[in-house]
Amino acid sequence: MYPTISDLIKDIFGIYIPLPIQSFGFFVAVSFLFATYFVMSEMKRKEKEGLIHSFMKKVLKGKPASAQEIVLSAIFGFIIGFKLLGIILDYSEFSNNPQTYVFSSQGNIVGGILLAAIFAYMRYRDKHKQKLEKPVWIEETVRPHHLTGNIILLGALAGIIGAKIFHNLENIDEFMADPVEALLSFSGLTFYGGLIVAAITIIWYAKKNKIPPLVMCDIAAPAIMIAYAIGRIGCQMAGDGDWGIVNAVAKPGWMSFLPDWLWSYSYPHNVLSEGIPIPGCVGKHCMMLPQPVYPAPFYETIMCTILFLVLWFIRKKIKTPGVLFSIFLIMNGVERFFIEKIRVNTKYHIFGAGITQAEIISTILFFVGLAGLWYLLYYKKKKNIMKEV
Repeated sequence: MYPTISDLIKDIFGIYIPLPIQSFGFFVAVSFLFATYFVMSEMKRKEKEGLIHSFMKKVLKGKPASAQEIVLSAIFGFIIGFKLLGIILDYSEFSNNPQTYVFSSQGNIVGGILLAAIFAYMRYRDKHKQKLEKPVWIEETVRPHHLTGNIILLGALAGIIGAKIFHNLENIDEFMADPVEALLSFSGLTFYGGLIVAAITIIWYAKKNKIPPLVMCDIAAPAIMIAYAIGRIGCQMAGDGDWGIVNAVAKPGWMSFLPDWLWSYSYPHNVLSEGIPIPGCVGKHCMMLPQPVYPAPFYETIMCTILFLVLWFIRKKIKTPGVLFSIFLIMNGVERFFIEKIRVNTKYHIFGAGITQAEIISTILFFVGLAGLWYLLYYKKKKNIMKEV
């Protein structure tokens, strides 16, 4: 396992460079880059097809910087400077545990004050250059694909919030034991929580900017699938606890040409430091699972990459808005429901049966997808034919 990118570099090149980059965080960042590319690509295509359109937006020009804008810039600058100079002067402490350092009170007050003053002045100067004797309202043309950055940023923020909320609901005992750690740590993220809250936020933003919600959902579907696949690479490499149940069964003969870890794996040096000590290992992350388990994150990466390719291949053939997203919901629901059968997760006991939060939500999404297909491909068309008659 490679809890950090430094561990990966050391294993490949034999050189240890103390980079403050967690493997999971790195692949999450890569997943957002891929999502941005595919969303923008689809936005441009939908514009050419005439499904989404440019619109005019009124903007006030020539107004000087307000006290609120200057203060907000100063606060932002202080936070960046406080942490940045602290990191530079105490890099070893930061690189040892970046997450803890970022969310701690550690930093450098001088760096905070300096950058606060610089940011405030830059904000004032920028607005002063554009200042007019009398501010005027002008109309600017906004093309939908120009909103891609905002859509991804909103989706990311809403997704993290939703993922934390659903994870803490699923693990309420952990949350009650240490609420601050549960809310601020980067670990403990539930995909469906992120998907649901991000979807609601993006649909609201799209509607606000005159993008039909169903078209926006179709645009996002392939991007979500590939982003999820890439994110699971980070889970596998870091060993963040999203592994499967114990797999003590011998590797099947048809898999003999593949590495053993593709069938069962003990996740040595996992980022959670969970399990038993690794003989001869010294330092951080010297634990491994006592029994090998299914490498569930790797399986999800393979499955979701295949599903992404299917969605990407059929997207141009589908003309009814919402159909592609309905297919995505069905695919994702099936994939997640069955991976849960070999994945470690908290179970709710309902009517005597153990079921996970992901199994409940994936089942709901599957039927929502089926209902969506029925409504869009049968009921809605039948209704339109009846109107024409």
